[in-house]
Amino acid sequence: MEDYGKGKNTITIDGGYFKDAYGRVLMLRGVNLGGSSKVPSRPNGATWLKDGFYDHRQVSFVGRPFPIEEAEEQFSRLRSWGFTFLRFLVTWEAIEHAGPGLYDREYLDFVRILLEKAAGFGIQVFIDPHQDVWSRFSGGDGAPGWTFELIGMDIRKFQETGAAFTHQEHGDPLPQMIWSTNATKLAAATMFTLFFGGTDFAPLTKIDGISIQEYLQHHYIKAIYQLADRLKDLPNIVGFDTLNEPLPGWIGIKDLTKRYTTVEKGFIPTPFQAMQLGAGIPLNLERWERGVLRPKVVAREVVNPAGKRVWLDGFDPIWQKNGIWKMINGKPVLLQPNHFGYHMGRTVDFNRDYYVPFNNRFATEIRKIQPKTVIFVEKVFNNPGPDWTEDDACDVVYAPHWYDPVVLVMKKFHSWLNYDRGKNKLIIGAQRIKRSFIDQLSRPLRHARQRMGGIPVVIGEVGIAYDLDAGEAYRTGNFSAQEMAWERIMVALEANLHHFTLWNYTADNTNARGDNWNDEDLSIFSRDQQRDPADINSGGRALRPVVRPYPMATAGIPGELSFNAGSKEFIYSFKHAQDLRVPTIIYFPSLHYQDGFKVDISDGEYKIDLERQML
Repeated sequence: MEDYGKGKNTITIDGGYFKDAYGRVLMLRGVNLGGSSKVPSRPNGATWLKDGFYDHRQVSFVGRPFPIEEAEEQFSRLRSWGFTFLRFLVTWEAIEHAGPGLYDREYLDFVRILLEKAAGFGIQVFIDPHQDVWSRFSGGDGAPGWTFELIGMDIRKFQETGAAFTHQEHGDPLPQMIWSTNATKLAAATMFTLFFGGTDFAPLTKIDGISIQEYLQHHYIKAIYQLADRLKDLPNIVGFDTLNEPLPGWIGIKDLTKRYTTVEKGFIPTPFQAMQLGAGIPLNLERWERGVLRPKVVAREVVNPAGKRVWLDGFDPIWQKNGIWKMINGKPVLLQPNHFGYHMGRTVDFNRDYYVPFNNRFATEIRKIQPKTVIFVEKVFNNPGPDWTEDDACDVVYAPHWYDPVVLVMKKFHSWLNYDRGKNKLIIGAQRIKRSFIDQLSRPLRHARQRMGGIPVVIGEVGIAYDLDAGEAYRTGNFSAQEMAWERIMVALEANLHHFTLWNYTADNTNARGDNWNDEDLSIFSRDQQRDPADINSGGRALRPVVRPYPMATAGIPGELSFNAGSKEFIYSFKHAQDLRVPTIIYFPSLHYQDGFKVDISDGEYKIDLERQML
């Protein structure tokens, strides 16, 4: 039997399918590698540590997601678990942290060596230039600190002026998912607005005579180009994500006096209030908390009571400079409440006017060095995915994310209660939840078929919080809640025949600090659960519903797929392609079949490779 995954295994796109060099239809399964790649390794950039945080030009990401000396162990484990397709996290900051045009060659070399080793394990990779709410300094990760300095923002003043909410300044405990509220606060919203639409919405803001939009996009794409160039001859680099979880900033907002947020937590200023706070105007704001059924106001407090400005000396507040508001008789007056919602005689559509053109530009530039690379495109939070036309870039994959919202936000597992964000309604009953999850995960497929020309879909992120119920499993060793949470997700993924990369695999995860970023703890592996380093499965968390049999390569068209983690019954149907003279390959994990298994087939013959866990 062939050593599937090594040698002749180039991934291509044919209609809505991924295919290998033999013409077989692939099912791609893997992980995001890894959660702590969002923060520097030197000095330790874990978000709960404040020391050295603001020395943003003197950092290194070498060693993320793990040191070279761990490569054989980590890739062996991933391969053994059937995860042969990686979404490999890098950040713009990791490449260009020292300043515009100053690239960290040591880091680029490190990534090259690591991914070359991955190729030796038959592991395919797509590169994810990762970001959350723009940058570490605005409560997330991604962009270098100097991007704020370009426009005169003082990153040391973000917390007290309400421009951002950071773990480093707030301290422990960090309210769950509050980092995401930075999406509409001044720092991140301003930078995303400038990155995607600065030419239109901030025409007076230029760097060295160049539009701020052009300057930022040029440097971002050129930084990723450096990595593409470094990896161009590796056989296992499938493609590049354009940008993780892109945000529109304030682009498309029609009324700057209304609140917009991702989750109701803490202070949620309107865009106009955010502009005022950054200009040094104290405001009395509501503080919100998310309840089980609905959000509620829990207090009112003055934000920025000292009246500090977020703008460095010599810089005017950027949105005043561009004529959106000004002070009249000592009071802030909003002059253009619909500044971001209407432009050049028509209503703004972020996807059409800004996101798709950026994706096309990214694809064009990266393909100058890697002509056949596949481009992975995501969706904007709370927006539909983009439309795709024949004029847009080809060889594109739709790569949205999906999470169980109750498990992620509330850190609770309820077998009978959940929520459908798309329909904005509660789901009650285990069977209704199962049907809803299957339906929710079918929506990206419908979107890709109806509005993106039938391109393939990869669920780029899907995962659960492991620290449910305040980390009870770490004290008891009972991960049954996590197993049940995973099982219903995996069933829904299988029902839709989805490709996916799980969020996530963090090699340095700990029970105490999770993935080392904003108190998130979603890694399927942790050293704290590794009782026997000699056992390849040791360290896996709630592993049985995650490591499942699946068709790695099908000599034909896939039909239906299911696996019952309890009975261990695996069922797969497909229509065989008569012109293919190569076998269909099924991965079967020894984790489930240590005592062997019985195979029933309707036609043909089969062979079992126990060592490689292949049927």
